[in-house]
Amino acid sequence: MVRLEVDALSFSYRDRSVLDTIRFAAESPGVVGLVGPNGSGKTTLIKCIDGILKPEGMVLLDGAKIPSLSRPEVARRVAYVPQGITNHSHATVYETVLMGRRPHLSWRVSEADEEAVVQAMEALKVEEFAFRCLGDLSGGERQRVMVARALAQGSPLMLLDEPTSALDLRNGMEVMETVGRLAHEHGRLVVMAIHDLTLAARACSLLVVLRHGRVYAQGTPAEVLTPDLIAEVYGVEAVVEEREGVPYIFPLRPRRD
Repeated sequence: MVRLEVDALSFSYRDRSVLDTIRFAAESPGVVGLVGPNGSGKTTLIKCIDGILKPEGMVLLDGAKIPSLSRPEVARRVAYVPQGITNHSHATVYETVLMGRRPHLSWRVSEADEEAVVQAMEALKVEEFAFRCLGDLSGGERQRVMVARALAQGSPLMLLDEPTSALDLRNGMEVMETVGRLAHEHGRLVVMAIHDLTLAARACSLLVVLRHGRVYAQGTPAEVLTPDLIAEVYGVEAVVEEREGVPYIFPLRPRRD
């Protein structure tokens, strides 16, 4: 089990405050969804958790302060997939996913490394692209490859920034279901920024709603995704219906103030 604690986290770009006293905690296995409108601080929060940005406050992973860890140690504990993959590398898909094993590699690629790569590619359904160059794939295919690389990394915490942004409806659903299933099967904690509220409701056990850089609400999807919250946070009138235990959001119109 891994436990992530974010306590009183704040971050500013020069004089512009982006995150203000963010607090939440989560344990594996599970999927945490960071939701909120554009500019609410989701991507910045993920970068702060990974240690790419240096915030005020604390980010603890099993009691260890992430900013105090070396980058190789962070890589062994945290796998990060940014949004908007535009890599036109000549590396093959297999080589790209194998790079996820770098925190574990010695002088040679072991059978365990190879097995982790194959399993990750099969889970994300990219094994058919194994020997194609990453740069030759579509944006959605590259996105799946990068999630596979994070999965192969084997880190107990996975940070995914908009993992479905370049995917069509079917692939988006399949990626979310795969991530959720593997998180529970392998005891991992996944924290993802996501815009699609219905996909988030299907996959996430905890939602953290950001608005103007602050936590507006947090809880289960059923607790959080109400018409009042959607109207207040997103400025949209919506109907929320529960189907098979999952809240589905049907936007109607922009809210009339």
